[in-house]
Amino acid sequence: MSLRNRRTWLCLAALNGLFAVGFGAFAAHGIQDLKAADWLRTGSTYAFIHSFAIFAAALVASLGAHRARWAPAFFLSGALLFSGSLYAMALGAPRWLGAITPIGGVSFMIGWAILAWAALSLQAD
Repeated sequence: MSLRNRRTWLCLAALNGLFAVGFGAFAAHGIQDLKAADWLRTGSTYAFIHSFAIFAAALVASLGAHRARWAPAFFLSGALLFSGSLYAMALGAPRWLGAITPIGGVSFMIGWAILAWAALSLQAD
């Protein structure tokens, strides 16, 4: 992960966290529909967790596990597809967008698998 890419991924992770907090707050204070609030909370939780996953991937890559540089793309695409589809439906988009949500979940899982694979390449203490 080059410094430029690392900075880009970390900035995007921070922005993802920013949006997660914003949508979570909107779920808690700005929306009356219980189903929509639940979608916003779920999307927010997953997006926020995966913001930290991107920071973890940067750390693992900086420790020498260069395979970890691939994980942030999957974590961010998962946030966009999983959380984004839930946010959109909560804000009134058609329910068929729910078909996209599992694709984002698979993207999250691929990111975690890549991070695990990268961690295995680290030298033992």
